[in-house]
Amino acid sequence: MALEKVVGNILETANTEAAARIATAEKERAAILQKADETIANKKKAQDKELEIALKRLRQQEISSAELEAKRIVLNAKKEILDRSFQETLKDLESMSEAEKVRVYHKILTNAKKSISKPKILCPKGESRFVPKDNDVISVTETDMSAGLVLESQDGTIRLDYRFNTMLAAVWEKELKNVSNVLFG
Repeated sequence: MALEKVVGNILETANTEAAARIATAEKERAAILQKADETIANKKKAQDKELEIALKRLRQQEISSAELEAKRIVLNAKKEILDRSFQETLKDLESMSEAEKVRVYHKILTNAKKSISKPKILCPKGESRFVPKDNDVISVTETDMSAGLVLESQDGTIRLDYRFNTMLAAVWEKELKNVSNVLFG
């Protein structure tokens, strides 16, 4: 019997020790699982924050892109209006009455004589009759060109371009800001 008692004591001790080790293992497992859950939760929070930042950045990029596109559309529309205004102004200049052309060509010739004393004059076909008859003018030649006059010195070294489109372009370039302010405020 003594043997059975020793075996019983050994079994009881082994069971007690096994239960203690199992309890310790369970505590360690619970601690490991809790730490893993905390790590997962922290990583999820970090990923959620990164996602939120990325979404804000993407949203801001989309807004900036839309604003830039809107500005481009407005600028293109303004440019189209300015181009149309230029063309309409040029059309009005080119279609002025004969009396107006005579007056304008006379003024051009008067101003040009300050730089060229005896000019050769180029004018659009059919408009030589609008050029004032003057003894200081060497010749008047009709050619395919837009309305206005081109004056040259006798030796061809000086050439003054008084075509309406050239003069309008120069004034337009100089006054574009003012024209834009008048049209768009």
